[in-house]
This record gives sequence, structure tokens and C-alpha cells, in this order.
Amino acid sequence: MDSQHRPSPDSEQQTTSKKHRRGIGGIGWAVIGAVFFGSLLAIGILPRLSQKSELQAAVKEASTVPSVNVITPRRATGATKVELPGNVVALNQTTIYARSTGYLRRWYADIGDRVRAGQLLAEIDSPDTDQQVLQAKAELVQAQANVSQTRANLAKSVSDLKQARANLLIARQSWERWQVLVKQGAVPQQDADTKYATYQANLASVEAAQNTINSDSANIKAAQANAYASQANFQRNTVLQSYKKVTAPFAGVITARNVNTGVLISAGNGNTSTSNTNTNTSNSSLYTIAAYDNLKVNVSVPQSLSQSLQTGQTAQITVRELPQRVFTGKVVRTSNAIDPTTRTLLTQLEVHNSDATLRPGMYANVKFAINRTNPPFVVPDSVLVVNGGGTQVATVTKDHTVHYQKVAVGRDYGTEVEITSGLTGNESLIATPTVDETEGLRVQPVAETK
Repeated sequence: MDSQHRPSPDSEQQTTSKKHRRGIGGIGWAVIGAVFFGSLLAIGILPRLSQKSELQAAVKEASTVPSVNVITPRRATGATKVELPGNVVALNQTTIYARSTGYLRRWYADIGDRVRAGQLLAEIDSPDTDQQVLQAKAELVQAQANVSQTRANLAKSVSDLKQARANLLIARQSWERWQVLVKQGAVPQQDADTKYATYQANLASVEAAQNTINSDSANIKAAQANAYASQANFQRNTVLQSYKKVTAPFAGVITARNVNTGVLISAGNGNTSTSNTNTNTSNSSLYTIAAYDNLKVNVSVPQSLSQSLQTGQTAQITVRELPQRVFTGKVVRTSNAIDPTTRTLLTQLEVHNSDATLRPGMYANVKFAINRTNPPFVVPDSVLVVNGGGTQVATVTKDHTVHYQKVAVGRDYGTEVEITSGLTGNESLIATPTVDETEGLRVQPVAETK
């Protein structure tokens, strides 16, 4: 049984040879497959490994160069509204002083009263001035009488000159006639000499009369000059006497009364004044009067807006106490000079105030509508850096480095400010600079999205 089923040696050898051939073929195919799949794997993995390496290098570089958000400055609009504080003052305001010395007899106007031009405000009792007027008048009358007397003397001298000339003519003719008679032997020489002496005496009388006329003419001029001086002195004292009545120089409102009945008034403005008291103190300031129909509003306009402001331009004027009223003012003049301390231009507006609603001394808001020919740049206030170098902005240059640029700031809008100088408009500004962004630092700019 065993011998029947046991294979022969030849058959075992053949079987072993077949198995050996099958085993060698499987290993080859496995090696070939492994090489094939390894090649495919290498082709797919190597580029990815390269990309990963580059990505890691980029990440490493990005981690060493900080990123900053940058913005570009924008132009402000040409038309803008500017609101500035103003001070309301009277268009015409003056303090009234006494020109006549005496005691105040009576006053007729008090603070708050509206008065017209020429209205009587007070009367001063001034006996000294009255006496000076009487004396000046007497001196004038005397000077005028002296002029009349010198004129009469001149007239008499002229008459005497005429008479002397007539006598001279007769004496000359007689002397000439007697000279002929002497030559003819009709009369002696002594008689001719007597006629000649008479002629010489009349000639002297004519010269004396002429000198008297010249003297009288000079006396007339002196008398007339004295009369003119006396008349001027009389007029001066008369005018001072008229100042006993104190009148309003123009229509307005009495804003101060500094006198009371019976107080001693001294002409001039150097004495100490009292206000609404009953003390008898020497006082030269009587009233203060202000015209309310037209008022002035003084405004200090910044230098950056001074070139855009024109004479005749209108503005809206408001006061906090009158929220429902809007007044219209017109620019009438400017100082034409920038204040070196505040860098502002003093501007004066005129506003009509016929109903006396506005009052001098009020604080007002003045709103201008200005068209700027070269409007400034506007940037967020967060870009500004203020340090020892002044006001600056941090910019990112073309080679991605930080550079600090000095700028001049204009109007402040709260979250934004105007830059009046220092920028061209093409800069990349770091939106929020910190102490880490130092000069020359390399950064990666990132445009900030709106």
C-alpha cells in the first residue's frame, strides 16, 4: 500500500524543481512592483516636500518681519464750514468826560437808557467859567475899541499928511518965486532965505506926518491882533461854558453812569471815578455810551484759512442765549497781519442789530463757508506721533522700511485731523504706529480695508 502511493525519486525531483521556479518568479515580480510603486511615490512626495520646505522658509521669514497696516492720506473737500469763537463789541463806544469844571447840578440819563444824538445828559454848575466868559467878553470889547481908536488916529494922520503936503507945495512955490525976484533985484536975499526956511519946515512936516501914518498902521495891526486874540479867548470860554450842558455825541445806550448830583466835576480824564455812589469825589468820567444799531464781531481766523477769507464775505452768527436766532454778519476788514503768537488773522464782521438783541461783550459762534483752492490732507488722528521731534507720521518707504516724516497739523475733527504741510498724498502711513516701529525698521505693509 505504501509502496504504491510513494512517489518515485524522479517525480519528487520534478516537483521540487517546479516549486523552485515558482518561488523565484514571485520574488521578482514583488521586487519589480516595489520599485515601480516607490518611483511613483517619490515622484509625488518630493515636490510636496520641496513646497513644504519653501512654505516653512516663508513662514519663518514672515515671523521675523512684522506686518503693519498702512493707509493713504486723502484730500479734504474744497468747500468747508468753519466755526470759530467771536467777541461782540459795539461799533461805536465812547466814554464822556467833562470839559467844564464845577458841581453837577443834575443828571438826566441813567444806565440802560436809549438816547439820541445831542440829547441832554447832565448839567454842570460852573461859576468860574461864567466869570471867565464875562472877562473875556470885556477884554474883547476893549480890544475892539482900541482898534477903532488906532484907526481914528490913522485917519487924522492921513489928514495931517495931506495938509502938510499942501503947505509944502505953497512954500516951495513961494521960495522959487522969491529966487526970481532976488535975481531981478526986487527983493533982498534975506527975504528969499526966509521963504527957503519955510519950505524946509514944511518938508519936515510932511516927513513927520508920513512917519505918524506908518506908526498908526503898525498900531492898527497890533490892535487887530489883540482883538483877534481876545475874540478867540472869548469863543474858547463860550465853548467851555456850553460844556456845562453834557450831551450825547451819538445815538446809543448808556452803559455806565459815574456821577451823582452835587459831585465835584473836574475837566479832564485823570481823576478817580466812582460808580453810582453818593460820595463827593472828584470825577471826570461822566458816562459811557455805546451804539447798538450796528455791532462788530471780532474773530481770530487760523493762518491756514486766512487766504480763503475775503472782504464782503458773509457768515452766520449765533449766541448760546438765543438758540432760535441766526444773525448774518459781513466781513468788513481784517488786520492784514498774522499774530506771531497765535498765528491767527484778526477779522472784523459787521452785524445789524436794530432791535438791540445782541449786546456788546457777548460770546458768539461764527460759522464761515469757505472754498479752499488747495485743501489739505485728512488722516486719522491715530497716525500721529508726538515726541521730542515734534508732530510726525510713520511712513513705509518703497523698500519696506519705516521713516518718520514731520508734519504740520491743521483743524482737528475729533477722529481725523488736517495735515497742512509735510505730505504729498502718495505716502503709505502706518495706521497705528507703536514704539516697536523704529526708524529704518523693515516691515511688511498691509493695506487697511475700509
